[in-house]
Amino acid sequence: MLGASLLLLSCATYSERTDDARRALRRGDYAGSLALWNKVLKVRKPEEIPNKLKKNGELVILERATVLQAMGEWESSAANFEFADKQLELLDIAKDTAGKIGKYIYSDSATKYKTSPTEKLALNAMNLINYLVRGDLSGAKVEAKRFTVMRNYLRDYDPENEHGAFGSYLAGYVHERQGNYDEALRYYDEALTERDFRTLREVIPALASKGAYRGARIKDYLPATPKTAPKPAPAPAPKPAIADDPSIQRPSAPAKEAAEPPETSAPPSAALSSIAPRSGWNAAASKGGEVLVVTKIGRVPYRIPERIPIGLAIGLAGAFVSGDTTLLEYGMFKFVVYPELASAENIFETATVRVDGHAIPNDLASDLGSEIVAEFEELKPKIIGAALTRMIARAAAAEGARAAGNQAEGAGGLVGFLAAAAVEGTLVALDKPDTRSWSTLPDRVFIARSRLPAGAHSVAVEVAGPGGRETHTTDVTVPEGGFVVLDVTTLR
Repeated sequence: MLGASLLLLSCATYSERTDDARRALRRGDYAGSLALWNKVLKVRKPEEIPNKLKKNGELVILERATVLQAMGEWESSAANFEFADKQLELLDIAKDTAGKIGKYIYSDSATKYKTSPTEKLALNAMNLINYLVRGDLSGAKVEAKRFTVMRNYLRDYDPENEHGAFGSYLAGYVHERQGNYDEALRYYDEALTERDFRTLREVIPALASKGAYRGARIKDYLPATPKTAPKPAPAPAPKPAIADDPSIQRPSAPAKEAAEPPETSAPPSAALSSIAPRSGWNAAASKGGEVLVVTKIGRVPYRIPERIPIGLAIGLAGAFVSGDTTLLEYGMFKFVVYPELASAENIFETATVRVDGHAIPNDLASDLGSEIVAEFEELKPKIIGAALTRMIARAAAAEGARAAGNQAEGAGGLVGFLAAAAVEGTLVALDKPDTRSWSTLPDRVFIARSRLPAGAHSVAVEVAGPGGRETHTTDVTVPEGGFVVLDVTTLR
């Protein structure tokens, strides 16, 4: 009874304390969510940083930066992202050989929050958007450099796991607009190592004609080089040319398909085999400008405290358990509490982009939710192993109290039981799993782009999913030879 009371009185976890802010996002109340994040920080203005950050302050500022971006507050969002980037460290999963990360994620909520590889790369990519939408290529280039430094580090230490395709794509776009064609091709090649992009089908051949870089995936997007046919054996009498043979008719291509590039120019990918031909409307814009639309949908899974039986916990932890598990056979508080991922219950899943009523290619650039889940599943045995190790320590302390109580005269057994319950119950109440994570990070990122005639255009982004449909329409003016970048974010 004492242990249960202490458990109820114990402090809430991070996810529990910030649940109201996420609920506001799911309702579409971004201003209300921003106010709640500011309340946690004890400030009023979105760009205000407390003089002295309290526990988890850096993470809350990161959450706030995402909400500000969804609200179109680009400058305030950039300031928050940059502050968080300087304060937050990387949770180096690849170099964890002793299982220390499992202990950190399980219960060390008193320590400074560390971002996962997916979160760290997404931070720089998200902030890069804040500069692109304002047309600030210089600022975007700086953010692209930060992204590259972290990506190269992760590639050296964890080459089997690629992250941040949409960051590589956006960095490539920055260099493309600045005329750094080889750098643009390098970044696009990085993005293509993770997934195919229909939106790069016509871009890469154009860049390749100006740059010399040829990565493995870049070559897939270039027109196939015709092979030199072997010389035929001499024939006794040459056959007439097809054009001279009246029995053979040469088929004529339909007028609408005349502008379609040869099939050999398409990458050998099933994902790209169904690309629609470029329309005359789009082809006529080759001397105009360009619009690029970034659509971010939903939120990634976040951590909550979860309970599982001891037997299942031991099975899941595998070798990542230290201590005498026989101690777990005694006592009344024999359950394991650890952080588990919970769905954000997103109501939108897909996006469609139309310009002046015409649909344009729209690629899923990054599935951040899946990346977060994959990282967590890799660490899960270590996390549960750490939970069991701490549980063993609780059991040992309880058994010590039981032994001392049993020495008492009279009702020694009862005293021992109550002592064990009090000690172990207290430790259970104080030992909470670490549920911190970047819970406002968008779940999916889409990128659409198209060349347009210079002038005024209407861009409509429709998001759809279990919660219905929602359309965001923006009027833009595309400059001759220039570009417009739009960001549409719905964290629900």
